[in-house]
Amino acid sequence: MKDNFSSVADLYAQYRPSYPQKLFDFLYSIVRCHNNAWDVGTGNGQVAFELSKSFHQVMATDISQAQIDKALKVPNILYSVQPAEETNFPDDIFNLITVAQAIHWFDFERFYKEVVRVSKPDAVLCAIGYGVLRFHHPIDEVIQVFYKEIVGPYWDSERKYIDEAYKTIPFPFEEISSPELTISYNWTFAQLIGYFNTWSAVKHYMHDKQENPVDIIKPELHRYWGDAPALTVHFPVFMRTGVVQK
Repeated sequence: MKDNFSSVADLYAQYRPSYPQKLFDFLYSIVRCHNNAWDVGTGNGQVAFELSKSFHQVMATDISQAQIDKALKVPNILYSVQPAEETNFPDDIFNLITVAQAIHWFDFERFYKEVVRVSKPDAVLCAIGYGVLRFHHPIDEVIQVFYKEIVGPYWDSERKYIDEAYKTIPFPFEEISSPELTISYNWTFAQLIGYFNTWSAVKHYMHDKQENPVDIIKPELHRYWGDAPALTVHFPVFMRTGVVQK
């Protein structure tokens, strides 16, 4: 698994979107026992924190110590630095395994083997992602040019799985139909800029060219934004959810 986010852990914790309550309600409705959950690639612990409200114990792993250092801490979340494909968890322990905006970085075959090993019979695996933000506003045109043309060449090859809404990832489990959801916020201009600065492609661009590509589009973004204190932003959520057969 690549570590593209340790260097932006502070920004990640501040600007990355969180997931709607309807997503968690869906998961709680299909998981029989709310004993142990594993949140893989936990980042700043957004999903782990929500799961901790319903599950007795949540194990949250990431390969980035910097991300875990910024994660939300509660007594029933145990954070650890471990790769998704090889953990020190015992066999047959988890009722639910979640992976939010991270499964595309994994070695699928090795990760799925680990999922089967650590899952209880009929455990649920849910891979969650969100696509490119939309304002339903002329500013979207600027964002699309930025995403596809300016930093487009700097996305890792795995980004294609996000663009394809995880429809093309291998998923060898008995699939459960998942609801269509959207993340929506009222964002200030500063929040939009902060979010762009969490993109791995922006980091790669900066490393290559020694300048921040966000600065290229800032003036045009500001012209479209105008004097509005905030605009409503939407992120389409997609999921692959399945029952783990032992």
